Amino acid sequence: MAELSEDTKFNVNVKTIIAICTGLLSIAAVYFTLIAEIQQMNISLMRMESELEMNSEFRVKWPRGELGSLPDDAEQNMRLIYLEKYQEKVVSDVDALKLKVKELEACVNE
Repeated sequence: MAELSEDTKFNVNVKTIIAICTGLLSIAAVYFTLIAEIQQMNISLMRMESELEMNSEFRVKWPRGELGSLPDDAEQNMRLIYLEKYQEKVVSDVDALKLKVKELEACVNE
């Protein structure tokens, strides 16, 4: 068998060279496709982690009122405060009327 050296000659036809190049290009394409998919999955994972963290923070802070309230909630609170004050006034008016009725009954019974 002949030894390999810098002067060794190979006889390779063009069809074989094209097949080797095509195979190498195919392997490179598959490699880069896999790398791109891995990177896309990493980005999706980072987004999901970020959304999960924000959701957890929202889930804890919203009921406590640490993230503020909706404008509708503020309006509803104002209406409730008005109704509470109105109810207090009505109760005091009813108490005053009860006293007047008792005074009138005392005057009629005398």
